Amino acid sequence: MADSARVKLENSPNQSPLSGRKRAQQSPGSRSKYNGSTPGHCFRKVTLTKPTFCHNCSDFIWGIIGFVCEVCNFMCHEKCLKTVRTVCSCMTPALVRVPVAHCFGPAGPKKKFCCVCRKHLEGNSSVRCEVCELHAHSDCVMFTCGDCRLCHHDGNQELDTFHHHWREGNIPPGSRCEVCRHTCGSSDVLAGTRCEWCGITTHTACYVVVSPECTLGRLRNMLLPPACVRVCSRNFSKMHCYRISERCQNEPDNSDQVDAQIPAPVKEGQPATTPDLGKQLLKVFDGDDAVKRKTGRLVSIPRVTKREEVLESALRAFYIPDEPLDFELQCNGQQSLHSEDILNRNGTLDEKAVFKENISEMWLLRAKPKDTEVLKIYAGWHKVTVPFVSIAVSRNSTVDSVIKEVLSQVGRKDDDLSNFNLGEVFMGSKQIQRHVLTGQVLLWDKLQDIRKFSLRQMNQTRFYVVENRNQAVQLNILMEGLPVQLNKEEYVDLLQKHLAVKSHVVTMSHVYGSQGAVALKISCFSEAERIYMLAKDTSVENKQLMPLIIPEIMHKKFPKCVSPLLVFVNPKSGGLKGQELLHSFRKLLNPHQVFDMSNGGPLPGLHMFRDVPRFRVLVCGGDGTVGWVLGVLEAIRHKLACPEPPIGIVPLGTGNDLARILRWGAGYSGEDPNNILLSVEEAEEVQMDRWTILLDAQEITEDGEENCLEPPKIVQMNNYFGLGIDAELSLDFHHAREEEPGKFNSRFHNKGVYLKAGLQKLSHTRNLHRALKLQVDKQDVELPSIEGLIFLNIPSWGSGADLWGSEGDPRFGKPRIDDGLLEVVGVTGVVHMGQVQSGMRSGIRLAQGNYVRITLTKPIPVQADGEPWIQGPGHIVISAAGPKVRMLKKSKHKPKKTSTSLRDGRSESPSSNNGGH
Repeated sequence: MADSARVKLENSPNQSPLSGRKRAQQSPGSRSKYNGSTPGHCFRKVTLTKPTFCHNCSDFIWGIIGFVCEVCNFMCHEKCLKTVRTVCSCMTPALVRVPVAHCFGPAGPKKKFCCVCRKHLEGNSSVRCEVCELHAHSDCVMFTCGDCRLCHHDGNQELDTFHHHWREGNIPPGSRCEVCRHTCGSSDVLAGTRCEWCGITTHTACYVVVSPECTLGRLRNMLLPPACVRVCSRNFSKMHCYRISERCQNEPDNSDQVDAQIPAPVKEGQPATTPDLGKQLLKVFDGDDAVKRKTGRLVSIPRVTKREEVLESALRAFYIPDEPLDFELQCNGQQSLHSEDILNRNGTLDEKAVFKENISEMWLLRAKPKDTEVLKIYAGWHKVTVPFVSIAVSRNSTVDSVIKEVLSQVGRKDDDLSNFNLGEVFMGSKQIQRHVLTGQVLLWDKLQDIRKFSLRQMNQTRFYVVENRNQAVQLNILMEGLPVQLNKEEYVDLLQKHLAVKSHVVTMSHVYGSQGAVALKISCFSEAERIYMLAKDTSVENKQLMPLIIPEIMHKKFPKCVSPLLVFVNPKSGGLKGQELLHSFRKLLNPHQVFDMSNGGPLPGLHMFRDVPRFRVLVCGGDGTVGWVLGVLEAIRHKLACPEPPIGIVPLGTGNDLARILRWGAGYSGEDPNNILLSVEEAEEVQMDRWTILLDAQEITEDGEENCLEPPKIVQMNNYFGLGIDAELSLDFHHAREEEPGKFNSRFHNKGVYLKAGLQKLSHTRNLHRALKLQVDKQDVELPSIEGLIFLNIPSWGSGADLWGSEGDPRFGKPRIDDGLLEVVGVTGVVHMGQVQSGMRSGIRLAQGNYVRITLTKPIPVQADGEPWIQGPGHIVISAAGPKVRMLKKSKHKPKKTSTSLRDGRSESPSSNNGGH
C-alpha cells in the first residue's frame, strides 16, 4: 500500500450534506484549496439547508456554513477543523492492529448510523456485526475491513497485554466521557467512542489520553478471557467459529449508488446526463474483478472538469486514500484520459478536449506503473519496537530480500532467513485471507497483480513477516444428530461409513451416548474442513448431522477470581426478544461463551466448559428451556470438572414459574442486558430438588395380568406434574401452537389462548378420582371429587399462582424448593383454577411426601413442566432424582456500580427508549 494519504480542505458550490444516502460521489469542481492536517479527510465548505450537528463535538452548527468530508460525510464546525481526531473511513485499514473478520447479520430494530458513510441506516438495507458494534449499509459493507474484536487466538499468538478495542459512535446519548466527564454520546450524529470490551466511553478527542491497556471492565470476572481461548480456524469463517447460523447472514448489496435527485436509473447505451444539474455520470470500476462482477460505482462530475478532479472523485468513491497523480482512468481498459479538460459540452471551442460528444460512461481506474514504491511490512511477532517498517520495493525485489531488510531494521539481521515467511493478508470484512509467499517471488509483480485485480483490495492488503512454527494442528468438532445409546466402536463405524473418516488424523475424544453426540479431535485442516462440510449434508437414520466447531479453553491461564458465565439463549422464546438478547450478550461477553440453543442445544456449551473448574450458567428462555439445560447437565455431569454449576434465568416463556420464585421476574420486559449480567454476578446460590417420573403404561386384564402397552419412559420434573384438567388445557394450547406457531410470539396472546381453551371446558364434568389411585410414601390417599391432580415442587403454578396457599396447617410443613418433598393438590375444575389464579382461594391440599405412586385405569392427559401428552393406563412413579441442583436467586437489592463508566448502555436492549442512536 502507498504510504501517502489525502488531507485537504476544499470549498465547493452549495450542497446539503444531508441529502439522500444513495447519491453519486461528487466532483470537487473548480474551487479554492485550503491547508489542513486532519487524518485522511477531504473537506469542503457547504451551505447547510437542514438542522445539522457537528460530528466532532456533537453540538449544533449555528449558521449556514459547515465543512463536510467528501469521502465519509464527516461534518464539523469551522472551529473544529483543527481539533478533528476521527480518521476518515478510507484510513480504517491502516488502523487495524490484528485483522479479525466480522460476522454480519440483519440490522436490529433500533436506528443506528453507518460506520462507513456516517449516515442513518435505512430498514432492511443495513447489516450489523454480531460480535462488535459495527453497523453499515449493505452497499457500504464492501468498504469495511476486518477490524472486529479479537476473541481468541489460533495458537501462534502470545497476548501479553490486552488493549482497548475502540468503535466510534452508536452509543447512548447520556454516555459520559471517561476523561472529561462531559456527555459524549449523541442520537443525532455518529459521535463519541467506546471500548468494545470494558465499555468505557470517551470523546474522539479524549480517548487518545486513555491508557491503551484494557481491564475488561466490570464484567471481567464472568468474561471468558480471549487470551484463554484457542481456535485453529484457518479454513473456517468466524460465523462457523462462533456457531452463528448462516441463515442470519445478509449478503451485501453491491449495487451502484445513484444520485437521489436523478428521476430514473441510468441504462447502458443511453446518455448518462442530468440536465437539471448539468452534470455527467461516469461508471467507474476499480479493477478486473469489479468489471467481471459488474459492481462499478457511479461518479457525478460537472460537464467541464479536469482529469485530476475526476480521479479524485473516483478514488473517493472507492475509499482509496492515495494520490490522484498515481492513477489514471481507462476506457474499455485501453484508452486513458490525458487532457486537462476531458468534458466540454457547453458549445465552446476547446482544442484540448479529447472527448466531447461520445464520451464513454464506463471507465476503469488503474494505478500507473512504477519502478519503485514504498511498502509497509508488519512484524508478525510481538515485542518489537515498531508495528511496521517501510521497505523500498523495486522490480527486482524478491521475498527473501524484503525479509532480510526487515530483519535488519528490527535488529534481527543475524537470524536465519529460512525461519521466516512473508505472509500476504487481505483484511476482508467477512473473512481474513492469508497466503504465504515463497522466497524467490518478485514482490513488485505481486503488487501489480493485486492492483489490477482490485484497487480496493490492495488498500486492504497487508504483508507480514512471520516466524515459522511447527505447531501441532488440533481442531475440535462436536458431531450431533447420531443415534443414541451406542458405544464408542459403533459410533466410529457410523462415522467411517457415512463420512469416510481418516483414523490416522481423527480421534474420538468424548462420547455422549445419551445425547447422540461425539467429540472429534482432528490434526489436519483439510480433513477437518472436509468432515465439517460433508456432515452438514449427511443424514444418519433419517436424522441430519450437526457439526459444530468447539474452541479449546485453556482454563489454567485464567486470572484469579475468574468464573466465566456460560450463556444459553433460546431465540424462539419471547418473540424477537430472545434473538436480540442473543446479539446483546455476544457483544457484552466473549461470543464464544454465548450459545444459540436452536443450533445444537445445551451440549456444545457444556462440552466446551467441561474442564473449567468453576463457572456459572445463564439460561434465557421459558421453564421448558431451563428443564432442557438441567436434563442435559444431569446426563453428562460426571464428565464435567464442575458438575453442579449454579444456574440463573432470564424468563422468556409464558408461565416462568421457576423464574418467579427465584426473583428473576414474571417475564423479560426489556431490561438492560448489562444489568442482567451484574445481577447474575451478585445472585445468591440456592438448592432445588429435581424429580424423576417413571411412566409404565400397562393394560390390566380381567384375570389381573398386566400387558405392557409401550416401553417405560423416564421424564425429569422441576416445577410440577399435573393430571386431568390442568394437563388437558396445556394439551389444547400445545396443539394450537403447532397449527399456527407464528402467532404465539407474546405472553399476552398465549394467555388468551389458555383462557379460550378454559372457557370451552366450563360445562365439562369429570370424575378424575375414579380413574386413578394415589399412594404417597406408600400410604393410600383418598381423593375427593376433583378434575385435576397436581404435584408441586415449587410454590408457583400457572403463571405465579399460589396453589398450595399460605395458610398454616398442622398436618403439613411449609413448602420449600429444597425440602425433598412434593406437595399434592387437587382442583375441582376450570372455575376453581381461575379462582386460584386470581388469588381468591387455593387448591385442595391432599398430601406431602417424597415418593408417589399413581395407578391409572384409563388414558388421561398429563403434563410435566408444561409439556403435555396423553398417558395410557398403567403406573406412574415419582421419586427424587439424584443430587439437588444449584440455582441462582436474584438479590433483592440493585446491582452495585462502582463507576459510571461501567458499560452503561453497552448493550442493545430490545425495549430501551433511546432508539434514536
